[in-house]
Amino acid sequence: MLTRIIISTISILVVGYVLPGVVISSPWSAFVVAIVLALLNTFLKPVLIILTFPVTVLTMGLFLLIINGFIVLIASHYIHGFSVSGMFTAIIFSILVSVINALLGINRYREERK
Repeated sequence: MLTRIIISTISILVVGYVLPGVVISSPWSAFVVAIVLALLNTFLKPVLIILTFPVTVLTMGLFLLIINGFIVLIASHYIHGFSVSGMFTAIIFSILVSVINALLGINRYREERK
């Protein structure tokens, strides 16, 4: 679990540096963002998916991007030192963080198998 939080922290720092419209004031803020996003994805996201299931099916799953962006905006509203300029930026942020997490997670998975 701690390894995933650290990987997410690194991903958040990288995306915050690269993506205009995202401001992360410190590595500590990125660590807090990683924890809060993990908690929101664990507890809030399933509820949102259930509530928006018909729309998600209608859009063939693309509405999940909106849900991810909404969760990032919620985190940016409550965490001092982390801000996202808008919904589109939040969606791009969530996509990039997911891709980087997946790439870094592949290396972790390979090392665990050895």
